[in-house]
Amino acid sequence: MTTLSLTTLKARYRGSRPFRWVVDLSVMLAIVLVIGAFQTRNHPRGAAPPYTFTTLEQAPVTLSSLAGKPTLLAVWAPWCGVCKAESGNVSRARSWLGDRANVVSVATAFNDVSEVRQYMAAQGVDYPVLLAAEDFQKVMHVEAFPTVFVIDSQGRIVSSMQGYTTTLGLVWRTLWAG
Repeated sequence: MTTLSLTTLKARYRGSRPFRWVVDLSVMLAIVLVIGAFQTRNHPRGAAPPYTFTTLEQAPVTLSSLAGKPTLLAVWAPWCGVCKAESGNVSRARSWLGDRANVVSVATAFNDVSEVRQYMAAQGVDYPVLLAAEDFQKVMHVEAFPTVFVIDSQGRIVSSMQGYTTTLGLVWRTLWAG
């Protein structure tokens, strides 16, 4: 059995482009995962807290009413530039997931519903938008926008992300929760 010494690993790293790629990508992935875990360390896990939103028409919608399918819950604020950049990803995720999952967004940190409507018009929002009261950020420990929660079909929060997330990232995490 051969063991690799540090000298052998250094030589391999310097001499092999594919080996360098694997090492570099592995280190970058580890860094991204550690940062993501740190950012979401205070987010709730397990049973989603009871919460009632309202629709734009002021009808109540409970978080528990979304159980039965995995749910992608995208939390945003109308003034958030990164949220605007991610809005298209949420739309594509909804299209790609189809009936396999609920894709719902939650608008919070706004002064007036007209701000939410303007955002929706400007971004071409084609996914459901729920309105949250000011306490929602505290209940869900949302410290930055956008924040996305993935809730499994039994109503348990299984994953969360803070900051920009790609379409593939949204879809993969939602399907994984399924």
